[in-house]
Amino acid sequence: MLFSLYYIFLFSHIAEGLTLIFKVIPMLLMIILATIQKPLHVRKYQLLIITGLIFCMIGDYTLQWFLVGLTSFLIGHIFYIAAFVTAHKQQVPAWAKLILLLYGAMMGIWLAGSVFQTGSTLLGIAVLAYIAIIFTMGWTAIQTGSKFATIGALLFIASDSYLAINKFVAPLAFSHEVIMLTYYSAQFLISLSILQYSETRSKVIQY
Repeated sequence: MLFSLYYIFLFSHIAEGLTLIFKVIPMLLMIILATIQKPLHVRKYQLLIITGLIFCMIGDYTLQWFLVGLTSFLIGHIFYIAAFVTAHKQQVPAWAKLILLLYGAMMGIWLAGSVFQTGSTLLGIAVLAYIAIIFTMGWTAIQTGSKFATIGALLFIASDSYLAINKFVAPLAFSHEVIMLTYYSAQFLISLSILQYSETRSKVIQY
């Protein structure tokens, strides 16, 4: 948390050549946090989350080459989806389905439309694919019944929405602070969902 806050709010004090290093340090520590947990009965879930975290960390570093970073994040989300599917425990409420579908469609039309207008067809297709995957990640996170996974996934959607609008539509105020604060919070909660899911599973098995 301290490294995250340092990168978010003291970004301007970091030497230019070290910014990417400081950016990935919080993710590296979250991977360690996810690895040292000793959950019961959810080893597969833990491994999938850790793999997702690793690909997201790679995405953090490679986002300077946008399509490469976007692809890495997309793969990370696929691993999160796989993890959440293994923890499926409830249906998504109708109101949540409606919000996710409407918001996802709106972002797809708005963002991908802006990219296609610039003539970047490949990037536009990549943006559409990414939007579909991240909203699927949010959908499956809700199905786990885990507050950590659900809030983490929704914060990830918020972070990426702010980033995409800032990049493809118009500059937004405090973009660095908002994007990174919601992003690190999302990853931290998703990491903690390993232990929360383990405790839930243990109670179910005992009963």
